[in-house]
Amino acid sequence: MITCFIRYQIDPFKKEAFAEYARNWGQAIPRNGADLIGYYSPHEGSATTAYGVYNIESLAAYEAYRARLASDPLGRENYEFARREGFILKEDRIFLKNVSAPHSKLVLP
Repeated sequence: MITCFIRYQIDPFKKEAFAEYARNWGQAIPRNGADLIGYYSPHEGSATTAYGVYNIESLAAYEAYRARLASDPLGRENYEFARREGFILKEDRIFLKNVSAPHSKLVLP
């Protein structure tokens, strides 16, 4: 299993457009084969940094997933929405492997 971290630089005056984009991916990503952890929008600190995070089995599975996502009606619509509205200024993606698992149970004070 690998985790894809997408770092976005967004227009700080279009955070609601990014939130709509994220909600759309919340529907399209899981139905096309990736385990969505979530999309995160600025809250405190930077007003321009946002993230999308999901798990996928392998880079080969990622390639097949991207093809499905590109042909998904909501996926195509969401790509077009982002292009048309221009709220994403920059997008970087990195694939990482979780090397700290298994984790112990959370202990609350």
